Amino acid sequence: HSADGVFWYDNTTGTWMSSTYYMKELPAWVNDFNALKYSETYLSTTWNLLRQPADYSTCLPDSNKFETGFNGLNYFPYDVNKLSRTSGRNSARNFAFLRETPFSDALTTDFAIKLIEKEGLGTDENTDFLSICYSATDYIGHRFGPSSVESGDAILRLDRNIETLLTYLNDKIGKKNILVYFTSSHGISEIPAVMEATRIPAGYFKQNQALQLLRSYLNAVYGEGDWVRGFTERQIFLNRTLIEDARISLEDFQKKTARFLIQFSGVASAYPYYAFEANDFGNGHLRRIVNNFSPQRSGDVIVILNPGWVEKEGEQITNHNSPYEYDSHVPLIWYGWTVNRATVMRKVNMTDIAATLSSLCRVPYPNACTGEPMSELFR
Repeated sequence: HSADGVFWYDNTTGTWMSSTYYMKELPAWVNDFNALKYSETYLSTTWNLLRQPADYSTCLPDSNKFETGFNGLNYFPYDVNKLSRTSGRNSARNFAFLRETPFSDALTTDFAIKLIEKEGLGTDENTDFLSICYSATDYIGHRFGPSSVESGDAILRLDRNIETLLTYLNDKIGKKNILVYFTSSHGISEIPAVMEATRIPAGYFKQNQALQLLRSYLNAVYGEGDWVRGFTERQIFLNRTLIEDARISLEDFQKKTARFLIQFSGVASAYPYYAFEANDFGNGHLRRIVNNFSPQRSGDVIVILNPGWVEKEGEQITNHNSPYEYDSHVPLIWYGWTVNRATVMRKVNMTDIAATLSSLCRVPYPNACTGEPMSELFR
């Protein structure tokens, strides 16, 4: 809430931008950076393998039947210059396409280094905090899957970008004057067809068909009406105004909806809204759902798919946002200042990061902090 600035890549212009919430106008150095048109440079190239093909032996074959790729093209090399044009080499540039390539991470690294330099981070006695988000692996994972050569190459290139950033920080500020933590917001499911090929249960949940059948069922039970507002992030949103006007119990409506949805293939469970209002489910999958529950924003029914099942959305061949280990178990790596070489095998919660940073910097915890400091960093 109190950040001095936030910047993000704009899909329309291919430049970095911000909001008047943080500043009245972009700093001069941002305008100068944008004027160099780095995005145009990255989009004018070809995406080739960073290493020799033998180094990707643990991935799926480069061309296979599981990946949709870019307009059916699913093998290297990728002519980014052509693919980022709306209709051929000489047509308008689609700057959003940069996100679908590892070059977006390179651009993010370029911008982060320029920001550190121009904003003077780490140059005085006051602690500065910088959050950097690399997102190429997310876009590539959705399109090609986690076992693809494309995802493997994106990770190798991300590693090189992190090396570039750390080398700059060590040379500019010094390892003992920085504290870096690396983590991820989520994992990803394997492509269902890949798992099915090895007889592991998996599949696609087709939410549009499920919604159509749900609406028919509710019309049969309660009469014709626009009872369902929509479905997003595995949550059913009901028309509460219509339900209230019809003098129908909202809890009963939610319960019937949940019980109907459980019948669909791939659905492990469905929970009505009221089940989370005052319950503490301890640990496990339900605990993770409760942590994500918001009375103001969450849907009326929350759907949990079976392991290996994902929603079918557009050109995406796989997805995330499940409570299972392949999706919720993410890395946490610390580097710099107080960090000694060690491997922590115990379970660590993501909420421990804020508590650890606050304790190390000797500042109060954030007002909603629920984590505990990681003792390994205080030895």
